[in-house]
Amino acid sequence: MKTSNFKRICSISIFSFFTLFAFAEITYKVGKGDTLYSISRKYQITVAELRAANNLSESDILKAGQKLIIPDADIGNAVALSSSTKNDSSNATAEVKTQSYIVKKGDTLYRIAKDNNLTVAKLLAINNLDNNEVIKVGQKLKVPQKNQSGSVGDNPSASKKSGETVIKIAENAPDTRTYGSTLSADSSTKWPVSSPKITQIKGKISGVSLSAGADEKVTCIHEGTVMYVGTYRGFGQVVFVQSKTGLIYAYTGLGSVKVRKGEYTVSGSELGTAGIDSISGNSQIQFMVFQNGQPIDPGKAPRN
Repeated sequence: MKTSNFKRICSISIFSFFTLFAFAEITYKVGKGDTLYSISRKYQITVAELRAANNLSESDILKAGQKLIIPDADIGNAVALSSSTKNDSSNATAEVKTQSYIVKKGDTLYRIAKDNNLTVAKLLAINNLDNNEVIKVGQKLKVPQKNQSGSVGDNPSASKKSGETVIKIAENAPDTRTYGSTLSADSSTKWPVSSPKITQIKGKISGVSLSAGADEKVTCIHEGTVMYVGTYRGFGQVVFVQSKTGLIYAYTGLGSVKVRKGEYTVSGSELGTAGIDSISGNSQIQFMVFQNGQPIDPGKAPRN
């Protein structure tokens, strides 16, 4: 019975990949015995995302009756906030024309990012902030400069002054898991599963879907530290592995997981097994690679 319920929960999680934004931002009232971990499991997001959304430090203790913002699930934010390194602003600042913002009472990184059409990962990168940063009233932050229409973010219809830098930020449109072309598997390129059919996933989420055998082993393609293990809303069971260079490899849609957070995993070691996609009924996983919370081409990401 427990196995049946577990599979049903996983199927629901994988199905929600199609509706990542079906859960609108909500407020949760902390109950007796609640912890950030238990609340994060309930809403299938990371503890780090909860902290960022509510400006909480690792030492903060929840109180019954306290109200928390439950942020929208965004795997890019989850990856960036799970990283063990400070965000590199060298590329981010070059892409964004910024202005100063003074932190007010009640502000959080999540709220400031959302009000400025940014991901938390991008806001951290622009300000070269640590992933566990707690902001303070009066603190000065950089945010994208408003354009002439008074809006922020990437607005292609707005006029642009000569010399201004366009803000390269993905739109916040709902993800529908649009598939691109099917790629030929290069025998010289190592993938988490053997001889997969590789299909591009386009849109807000950029990565690939890899076909797999039933319960096939999913292996690590680049050594690193396991930064997160758990069920993430819209992606089923996931494992994030961070390399020493800061890249995070996200293995999602797993049927089972064989590693724990904090472990150091070497290339070729088993991370888990492939899961069953509840829509297609096929055995497959989704694979993504991120740098500073931004997706890069999984086919060109380093292997070892």
